Amino acid sequence: MATSRQNFRIACAVALMVSAVCVFVADLAAGELKKLAAIELPGPSGLRFDYLTIDYDDHYLFCAHLGPGKMYVIDLQTNKVVKTISDLPGIEGIEYAPDVKKVYTSNWHEDQIGVIDVQTLEIIKKIPTESKPDGSAYAAPFHKLYVSDERAKAVAVVDTRRDEVLRMLRFDSETGMPQYDPVAKKIYVNLQDLNVFAVIDPENDRLVGMHPVSKCKGNHGMALDAEHRRAFLACEQNSLLTVLDLDKFEPIAYLPLPDGADVVKFDPGLNRIYVACYSGVISVFEQKDPQHYRKLGDVAVAHAVHSIAVDTETHRVYAPLQEQDGIPVARLMIYQAIGK
Repeated sequence: MATSRQNFRIACAVALMVSAVCVFVADLAAGELKKLAAIELPGPSGLRFDYLTIDYDDHYLFCAHLGPGKMYVIDLQTNKVVKTISDLPGIEGIEYAPDVKKVYTSNWHEDQIGVIDVQTLEIIKKIPTESKPDGSAYAAPFHKLYVSDERAKAVAVVDTRRDEVLRMLRFDSETGMPQYDPVAKKIYVNLQDLNVFAVIDPENDRLVGMHPVSKCKGNHGMALDAEHRRAFLACEQNSLLTVLDLDKFEPIAYLPLPDGADVVKFDPGLNRIYVACYSGVISVFEQKDPQHYRKLGDVAVAHAVHSIAVDTETHRVYAPLQEQDGIPVARLMIYQAIGK
């Protein structure tokens, strides 16, 4: 009888252990990105990268290499660099305007906006702006590009048909990442010194809203889930991901981040939010529904990673590296989302 009871207890303990392991593995897999490949970039190595964006029409990934002032054009079907475009000093932001088949670059070191013809992959114009052009967003129905002039405390509004600055929108704060909401047909801008979320009407470029983001300090990076009326803000100063209701303009969730949170991306097909953090990880979150969020994990990448792109068709994540294991590199890592 004692032996039977002992065996029963052992069996129960083993079952519990197996169950716990299964839960752990499931949670781990849900938060991981599987490493697929690495693309060696022309370089030079060890210099800072910045924004990336995807042209789904031509299957191009555009990658800003801020340090040497270059932009790499990568064919996503072959994972090959098909063109390196130079003479883009201090390139930060990149935005693709599909209706005019142009790419716009924010060239910090010359305070100009570069205009690149996607068909020829050549620079066709440079547009003067003010101080440290950074992130950008395109409001396609209005043929307007909105470029954060971060140090000028302004946003430049560019007419993409004439490639001219129409006006400068000025604020009492450095400007973080702008985004266009295709549902509300509004432009949003992070006012990172004020911890405020600004709303602009692209019909007339008037400021129509200024909304505090409460616990979020230093709101710089931003991504949208326009369908479900949510904005995701990276709060640099206190390492939080803030989820903002875009109807009420109120924060509804705060999620912890590692240090150095910068670029935020959203994959609507997987309901996942990715945040690139300078401390060396990509944080992965799940939107279970518009009211509920959970952190899936922190994926170790490399120190100084702070920018990513997410292909919403393949669910791949791209991260440029300036160093790896303490060694200077110029490398683009490709990850596949797993656990779904």
